[in-house]
Amino acid sequence: MAGNDWINSYLEAILDAGGAAGEISAAAGGGSGVAGASGEKRDKSSLMLRERGRFSPARYFVEEVISGFDETDLYKTWVRTSAMRSPQERNTRLENMSWRIWNLARKKKQIEGEEASRLSKQHQEREEARQYAAADFSEDLSEGEKGENSNEPSIHDERTMTRMPRIGSTDAIEAWASQHKDKKLYIVLISIHGLIRGENMELGRDSDTGGQVKYVVELARALGSTPGIYRVDLLTRQISAPDVDWSYGEPTEMLSPICSENFGHEMGESSGAYIVRIPFGPRDKYIPKEHLWPYIQEFVDGALVHIVQMSKVLGEQVGSGQPVWPVVIHGHYADAGDSAALLSGALNVPMVFTGHSLGRDKLEQILKQGRQTRDEINATYKIMRRIEAEELCLDASEIIITSTRQEIEQQWGLYDGFDLTMARKLRARIKRGVSCFGRYMPRMIAIPPGMEFSHIAPHDVDLDGEAGNEDDSASPDPPIWADIMRFFSNPRKPMILALARPDPKKNITTLIKAFGEHRELRNLANLTLIMGNRDVIDEMSSTNAAVLTSVLKLIDKYDLYGQVAYPKHHKQSEVPDIYRLAARTKGVFINCAFIEPFGLTLIEAAAYGLPMVATRNGGPVDIHRVLDNGILVDPHNQNEIAEALYKLVSDKHLWAQCRQNGLKNIHQFSWPEHCKNYLSRVGTLKPRHPRWQKSNDATEISEADSPEDSLRDVHDISLNLKLSLDSEKSGSKEGNSNIVRRHLEDAVQKLSISVSASSVEGLSENVRWPSLCGRKHIIVIAVDSVQDADFVQIIKNIFEASSYRRLSCSVGFVLSTSKSISEIHALLISGGIETSDFDAFICNSGSDLCYPSSSSEDMLSPAELPFMIDLDYHTQIEYRWGGEGLRKTLIRWAAEKNSESGQNVIVEDEESSSTYCISFKVTNTEAASPVKEIRRTMRIQALRCHVLYSHDGSKLNVIPVLASRSQALRYLYIRWGVELSNMTVVVGESGDTDYESLLGGVHKTIILKGSFNAVPNQVHAARSYSLQDVVSFEKPGLASVEGYGPDNLKSALQKFGSARGLA
Repeated sequence: MAGNDWINSYLEAILDAGGAAGEISAAAGGGSGVAGASGEKRDKSSLMLRERGRFSPARYFVEEVISGFDETDLYKTWVRTSAMRSPQERNTRLENMSWRIWNLARKKKQIEGEEASRLSKQHQEREEARQYAAADFSEDLSEGEKGENSNEPSIHDERTMTRMPRIGSTDAIEAWASQHKDKKLYIVLISIHGLIRGENMELGRDSDTGGQVKYVVELARALGSTPGIYRVDLLTRQISAPDVDWSYGEPTEMLSPICSENFGHEMGESSGAYIVRIPFGPRDKYIPKEHLWPYIQEFVDGALVHIVQMSKVLGEQVGSGQPVWPVVIHGHYADAGDSAALLSGALNVPMVFTGHSLGRDKLEQILKQGRQTRDEINATYKIMRRIEAEELCLDASEIIITSTRQEIEQQWGLYDGFDLTMARKLRARIKRGVSCFGRYMPRMIAIPPGMEFSHIAPHDVDLDGEAGNEDDSASPDPPIWADIMRFFSNPRKPMILALARPDPKKNITTLIKAFGEHRELRNLANLTLIMGNRDVIDEMSSTNAAVLTSVLKLIDKYDLYGQVAYPKHHKQSEVPDIYRLAARTKGVFINCAFIEPFGLTLIEAAAYGLPMVATRNGGPVDIHRVLDNGILVDPHNQNEIAEALYKLVSDKHLWAQCRQNGLKNIHQFSWPEHCKNYLSRVGTLKPRHPRWQKSNDATEISEADSPEDSLRDVHDISLNLKLSLDSEKSGSKEGNSNIVRRHLEDAVQKLSISVSASSVEGLSENVRWPSLCGRKHIIVIAVDSVQDADFVQIIKNIFEASSYRRLSCSVGFVLSTSKSISEIHALLISGGIETSDFDAFICNSGSDLCYPSSSSEDMLSPAELPFMIDLDYHTQIEYRWGGEGLRKTLIRWAAEKNSESGQNVIVEDEESSSTYCISFKVTNTEAASPVKEIRRTMRIQALRCHVLYSHDGSKLNVIPVLASRSQALRYLYIRWGVELSNMTVVVGESGDTDYESLLGGVHKTIILKGSFNAVPNQVHAARSYSLQDVVSFEKPGLASVEGYGPDNLKSALQKFGSARGLA
């Protein structure tokens, strides 16, 4: 074993290389010979090292075989192993590490091969799908719309848009205030992970509490101070955990306004910007964002209650008694975007989304490292759930705001639901008034984050002196200055400042190598590393601890003591003082991250007069284009980094010019400028909100209620729109049943207009409000996993278990299913159940909502079904519905699948289809495509829809993208005031594709277990993510019952408040 000491050289080479290809310098192979001319290339290939007589076999092995790995987790093992006293045990462990490295190399090659194959298949599928989309409207496109001219400016290029005057003076601010002072807008922002508060933000405490937290708080504060905005709510999670400050458990926190005296708009009782904390998930536990997914539905329900209540309050204050709905709901990051999409659909309010960072981009970056497979990455980061949430944001958002154009072109381009060329074509057709065949694409807009500069006063600089003139020479230096300068033997030298978390992505080790190996730079400047806060390195996360340990090792390797500062602690309030110290020494700010989504610190540094050296990957490119205050570099090239730093600190005139450029242009990143751009885009959106006037007393109709609204609410718009069985069955012509339904709905709408113009006398005698309005509790029956006979018996047993409350009319019942209303009617009749026993029917997977009708006078013929269909619900869910264009595409897709399999695997079911549900029968579930593939095919063609299979896989329903059975329950709350917390949903052990959404939320859930539950069809197995990733089976409001006997059901109902008094 003694001969295994050579392994140590491999491990040292790996650790020194940092796992990045192309970063290994000539000096590393031959010791300390780095003091050549400043222009000499310091990074040479292994071949050049061999020719120069300095070839290292170990380093060559690392470069050619292991390069690209992030080996930070091997570092601690190597340190412990090297410290062992027993040579035999040490060498044995080193040999094991060597085998591990070889295994990593093989694994990387395997992952690369699998990923290349997957990407090739994905590219082919995208091309085929987009060809179909292009074929639909290529004939009537002009040449300019075909996207073939590469020089044509993108529709997402801000240069093609009308710019509003920049805020650069008091006059501009006053002009804006005068123009918008009469508006009273309500905006909702959502950011649910991390620790969010208005003051003393704990930025850097963990990976969830970083730049996004600061951004959303400052955005809320800035919008709240903007003329025309009456109230801004920033919704986040309420946390009452013992390991976090008590302030995160406060339900509401008002944010102090920014320079409110400059705007002078009228303040009201509830005006301003607020952080509103919604309780969801474990009440006494702070959990990372990857583990928040199972509680999203609970957050949505809580947020919905807050928004509805606040809309009423604002209506009393500034809305003349009418609810003031949010003008927009803006989600930040994937989890909040998923929540915003559901809230947008429930409230019929426009949605805006900001990704901050994107899952597909992160997935690609991790896969390139070759250390983890797709499944392993998903297990750690729940990345597939995050990606699906981001795809949903593309489906639901009207505007997606990015910080840079790079994010639009390179990162969003990875998603199925977005394509620049398709977006350009659709935009051109919309401008010409030409049909888009049901296709939609969100508007991508790059708006840089803002900053508040009013408190910043950059000091004057004497280019010939050692330091600038301070504002008040008599004032004491900030304490953080002493904490930093104690590290330096010569604190008067220019300071190179880096402010970043100790994360491998921030590339801090390359910066230290660049500084340590450039002798002239070391002689001329100091280096300050602000790497968050720490107490004991061993108590940090393994990744952060490994980076910090590598930093200390490199400082020791290059003997940088007295030249590098790395303080353990700093407060967020001290960051401006750190910038001022660097500017006072005529220093430079550097951000050399491998990829920087935006780079807010670059703007902060420029505001204090610091030139920058920044990565050319990501947002800094756009920042540099505006500020022109520094040099962009390749973050993988340490020589280029060192030369850029040396050039700025050694050339006083270049430094002064970069400083001046930054200060001159920094106003373009102010919060007022950001808010103006933001509101100018939001102002272009078509207003959407619930389209009815809700009565405070839903149990009766008063003369004060609007006749038109009352008629629309209850009877005329719903005028017993009974779907004729004869019409359902006739269907001899193509699309006949759909046409009949459309004619019926049109007739009802015309009739409602004529009736609303007439007298409302006797209205209360003929119109009955849905009985839902008077119910204290609602039991929703949504059992999908049983045969029809069991299903009928379950309904009867639930009725029996709640018979006492049922007689007192305090409990109501809703049937929720994927069946059509005619199928429901036939099933109930065969089971001897009256339709009037139910208060509502959620059918066609949530695309239709019906109420029972007991008035025989309204029936046009005995063949008609005794139901009223709620057309107001259709106005809630019709957003981005593709209609006939979607139907034709689905039929074409089905025909191709049938042709491929040589049999009719999937055929259209016209009888079960409706205006907002395109239904198909599946005859061979083994050959059927999984939901994720169908959804992906539609998204590639810019068709937005919700695809669902029934439990047995025999039915495929395609409905509007924001429609679902769980969303229908939220509609019942908004429309009829049925409290979500007073609902109890009864489900089986499994269900339709939307089963997971019925388990979450603030409602109670009863799961019926037993052998009567059929096994889900295999078509459900091909999920993008596991059910456990998105559903918490430990929530307090969830109970399981063995069997479905009346006594068991009664016992389960009594556990919840909805069953109080059932005994």
